[in-house]
Amino acid sequence: MDPLTKALLLSWDLRVEAIALLLTLGTLHVIGWRNLRQRGRTRFANYWRLASYLVGLLLLAIALMSPIDVLGSQLFLMHMVQHLLMMMFAAPLLMLANPFPTFLWALPRDLRIRIGGWFQPGHRVYQTLAQILNPGLAWMLFITVYLGWHDPNLYNLALRNGFVHDVQHITFFGVAMLFWWRITGAGPQIGKRQPNLVRAAYAISLVPPNMLAGLAITFASSPIYSHYTTVPRLYGLSVMDDQVWSGLIMWIPGSMMYILAAIFLIGIQMNQTKKRTAQSAERAAEMRAAGIDLEERRQARWRHTHELRSTEA
Repeated sequence: MDPLTKALLLSWDLRVEAIALLLTLGTLHVIGWRNLRQRGRTRFANYWRLASYLVGLLLLAIALMSPIDVLGSQLFLMHMVQHLLMMMFAAPLLMLANPFPTFLWALPRDLRIRIGGWFQPGHRVYQTLAQILNPGLAWMLFITVYLGWHDPNLYNLALRNGFVHDVQHITFFGVAMLFWWRITGAGPQIGKRQPNLVRAAYAISLVPPNMLAGLAITFASSPIYSHYTTVPRLYGLSVMDDQVWSGLIMWIPGSMMYILAAIFLIGIQMNQTKKRTAQSAERAAEMRAAGIDLEERRQARWRHTHELRSTEA
């Protein structure tokens, strides 16, 4: 292994605040999961949800503290990989785990009841979230944050200033969690639960702007972000080749996550429709069978009555 690769692989930025936050979130989830499990609430405390949450936290840790973060300041494509891990993998895995009920059951009873009350209709927290989670506003918020940070001046500033870089990551992850909250239908339920096909359309609606941004980066004729022209080039990858690969990562894998989410939701809807159709057919068959049985009984009673009359006569 060459010295450069070895040095990069050992370049972990183990930030105490990030480790503490991730460990706290993981611990609370495991405690809540165990408490729900002990009470037989396996709908919320099954093994696949636990695995989804823990893998989501692991991917978040890799994105923020592994050599991917270090390389992000040297290679544009690695910065794109970092954002993809945070927004398109970690966020949906965390929301698929439906962490809110699990989090509540990790808390003392009084605190659990108090926090749970915040999410009842009529409470200010509920009303605020209902406005933020309005599909149109949530969509605009995601697009504004996601594409806004790709402005050359803001992007360069984030790469050169650690505080701004942290703000970029927090806002990226925050809007991603809001978006996947809407798509997965995770708790707490704010407002009316949207049908699967509506949520699928919501996911697909982000494909065009994401693809256009990826295409713009891929086919740009000059470097978009000047920061990458001032740093040493690694592994002989030129600035423009690095930029092309970055655009392709944003364009194809990024868009595919929205498409896969929509396909998954459509599949759930088709399966539910198939089950309802089968149940309707089963009920219709039972009703027909009951009708035939009733008719046979009526005819049997008629024959019995007729025979009695014939005997009396």
